[in-house]
Amino acid sequence: MTNSLHQARHALGQQLRDLRKDAQLTGRGLATLAGWHSSKVSKIEYGKQTPTEEDIRAWCRHTSAESQIPDLIATVRNIESMYVEWRRMLSVGTRRRQNASRRLEAGTKLMRWYEPILVPGILHTAEYAREVMRRVIEFYEVPDDLEDGVAERMERQTILYRGDHHFHFVLAQQALTTTVGGSDVMIGQLDRLLAVTSLPRVVFGIIPNNAEYRTPTNQFIIFDNLLVHVETISAELSISQPREVTLYSKAFRRLAEQAVTGSAARNLITSAIKHFQEQQDEEVSTTS
Repeated sequence: MTNSLHQARHALGQQLRDLRKDAQLTGRGLATLAGWHSSKVSKIEYGKQTPTEEDIRAWCRHTSAESQIPDLIATVRNIESMYVEWRRMLSVGTRRRQNASRRLEAGTKLMRWYEPILVPGILHTAEYAREVMRRVIEFYEVPDDLEDGVAERMERQTILYRGDHHFHFVLAQQALTTTVGGSDVMIGQLDRLLAVTSLPRVVFGIIPNNAEYRTPTNQFIIFDNLLVHVETISAELSISQPREVTLYSKAFRRLAEQAVTGSAARNLITSAIKHFQEQQDEEVSTTS
């Protein structure tokens, strides 16, 4: 659980505990009235469990605080939005997820994106995107709307050329050599990255494999200074607590300081292209 999620649950628990005490009820007494297990009240009050909307209604009803129900339910819904499981997010396919990303990106002036393993989604070629999203659909066993999802991801890329948006991408060198779809797909994707490095509103950096370890890392995207998205295996985290956003900004600065840009970055990309071209030649010679 992220600090943001824990803090939000804890703050809600404090509010609910105050309502219970104002009603002169013990935790056990409230649990008895609501028909809950005796430990449920303490778990909610100490931020170990997020109450459901029905829990909120029952809590307020038994503490004579019905007027608090709308605000408290809004708080619960906000907490739920901080942690969204991929299976739930992708339950109707990949297109809706791509569309939501496009809307968020359209309202962002500065996007800072760190990727340790793969090329950032907004820079994908259609072939690379198709292979990545195929794996996502297969892994999470969600509806297969592959072509619609790929089309929506390609539409997201128009933001690179329109409006007053700026982008700072930092990739670990590993992202250049993680094979997605085979040598031909990788060569096309790396050619695309060469073109991206020349875009006027894009800063593109690559952290060499031999860079010193300087900061804890995982994949993340910072939208202005307001929101951070972190993708885990099970869920996407939305972090908006200012102290945590500042921490991710600090990590990004350190990663960016270690990244090479300009001709040095293009040299690393060109080297990776040559690697995949050699693989492609070997594949041809083997089958001939």
